[in-house]
Order: sequence, then C-alpha cells, then structure tokens
Amino acid sequence: MKPINKLWQSWMWGLLFPLIVLNCWIVLLIFEYFRSLITVFILATLLSFVLDYPVRLLRRYGMKRNSAIVLVSALTVLVLLIIALTLVPIIFQQLNELATRLPTWIKSGIDQIETFHQWAESRNLPINVSGLTSQLSDRISTQLQGLMGQILSFVLGAAGSIADMLLTLLLTFYLLLHGEYLWDDFFGLLPLKIRRNLRESLKRNFHNYYIGQATLAMLMGASLIVAYLILRVPFGLLFGLIIGLMTLIPFGALASIWTVGLLMILNNFGFGVTILIVSLIVEQVIESGIAPRILGGFTGLNPVWIIMSLLVAAKIGGLLGLLVAVPLASVIKNMIDISQSSPTGFNSAPQNGDLN
Repeated sequence: MKPINKLWQSWMWGLLFPLIVLNCWIVLLIFEYFRSLITVFILATLLSFVLDYPVRLLRRYGMKRNSAIVLVSALTVLVLLIIALTLVPIIFQQLNELATRLPTWIKSGIDQIETFHQWAESRNLPINVSGLTSQLSDRISTQLQGLMGQILSFVLGAAGSIADMLLTLLLTFYLLLHGEYLWDDFFGLLPLKIRRNLRESLKRNFHNYYIGQATLAMLMGASLIVAYLILRVPFGLLFGLIIGLMTLIPFGALASIWTVGLLMILNNFGFGVTILIVSLIVEQVIESGIAPRILGGFTGLNPVWIIMSLLVAAKIGGLLGLLVAVPLASVIKNMIDISQSSPTGFNSAPQNGDLN
C-alpha cells in the first residue's frame, strides 16, 4: 500500500508543475487582453496611495475626510493643468531640438574617438579604436531611429492617453472616497488567516514605498535641474525631469544619469565628464544620505532579488511592472517570513486599517 501512495504522490507532484505553468499562462493572456484597464486601475491605486498622505495630514488639522479628499483632488488637477500648460510644451520643444542635435553629437563623438586614435598612433601606443567608430555610428543611429519611432507613436496615441488619464484621475478620486469598502470586499474573499497579514503588508509596503519614491523623485529632479541650469547644460530641464521620473524605478536614476553623461560626452568630452561627476555626486548624496531616512530600508530585499523582480516584472508588465515590482516582491517576502515564523502558518495579526 505504501509504494502505491508514494507513486501517487510522485504523480501528483509531477502534474502540479504543468498545472501551475498553464495557470500562469492563462493569467498572462487575461492580463494582455485587459492591459489598458488593468493599467488604469493600478495607476489609480498608486496615485491614491500617494494622495492619501496629504489627505491624512489635513485630517490631523481637523478637516473632514471628504472635504480633504476634494481639496487634495482639486489641487492635484490644478497642478497637472499647470504642468500641461507650461512644462509639457517646453519638454516637447526640447525633445524636438534634442532629436535635431543628436546626429551632430554622434559625429562629434566619432571625431573625438578618431582624434584619440591618431594621438595614440603618434605615440606608438597599442590602442586601436578604428573599428569602434563605425560600430558606434551604426549602433547609435539605430537606437536613435528607435527612439524617434517611440516618440512618434506616443504623439500619435496622445488622444487615447488623454482619455486614459482622465479615467485614471476619476478612478483615483473614487478610490480615495470609497476605497476602504472596495478593499473590504476584495479581502473578504480571502481566508481570515491570510487576510489580515496580507492587508497590513500591502498597506505598509506600497504606501510607504511610493511616498518615499515620490519624495526622492522630486528631490532628485529639482536638484539636478538646478545643477544643470547653473552649469548651462543643454536641455537641462528635460534631462532633470527624465532623471527625476526614472528615480521612481529602482536603479533608474543611476542608469539615466549615465545615459545623460554619455550623451554630453559625445558633444564635449571634458564638459560631459564634469556633468557626469556632478550628477553622480548629487545622486549619491540623495541616495545615501536622504533615501535611507525616507525609505528606512523597509523592503528587506536582497539587491539580487530586487534586480530579478524588476526583470520579471518588466517582461510581464513593461513600465507598469517596473513600478510595482519592488513593493510586490517585498509583500511576497513578508508573507513567506510570516508563514515560516508562525508554527500555524498565517496567524491572525491585528488589522490596522485599510489600504488607502
């Protein structure tokens, strides 16, 4: 009888993996079909996390929650309108000028490499970069064409983006008002032992992560815009805003700083190196001095797992996946730690509030 049971168990485990893969594949198909709606809902949820902070702050000063939500929502819409009327035209103008100047910068970078090659040849140095210039020209030209294609696609899809943005803002307002009941209904479908721990973990990780990342993004963007304007960096406003937005993604600030530095090096080697050094100093001051005080190391994730979660999330959800990868991975880690630390699995921890 025992050999039969062992054989049955081996068959069960053998069938479990294909079933998991099949279910994951079906979930991915559903996600792809409803991608736009899921994107709007997740973005609205993330915005509600961030906007709930000033709402709670106003409630501490005696304002009623509904009044605080209306005030914060009105101010948010006002800020977005100001940005749309002032910064957006400037950003598109600088993007157009950058696309016009990039071929000249590429040629300048190739000329600098050729000059370095001639200098090394005149001193009989064993350095040969003659083949690098053609490869650099072809590769950068290809990337430039891809970038221009993406910008064109973005402009052509602006109407749909505006509709999605309006829907996102409307859903954000609804989640601020009635999100508590929505999450109550959702978590009510889960077992009690999982419900309370999962709810608290989601609230802590997502809320704190996006409050911290939004604060760091504003600090990074504002600091670099000021530094670039002082140094008279071409397209300083555009580069500072891009780096600030990329700060929302782990390692995004560092990657965008290196990209901007390399672009400036193509134009002028000495000036580009100076910009790169200044940008890295600002990034290190914020990341090492300010970020730990804001984020507090709440994720508890190994950097290797952070990178892995970013790669998997980017493959599944693109940019949206990058935005939710780290807090979601941290939630999964917390739930695993809770299940391992408790002899009965998920215990009934106290429920400290809703997600909003």
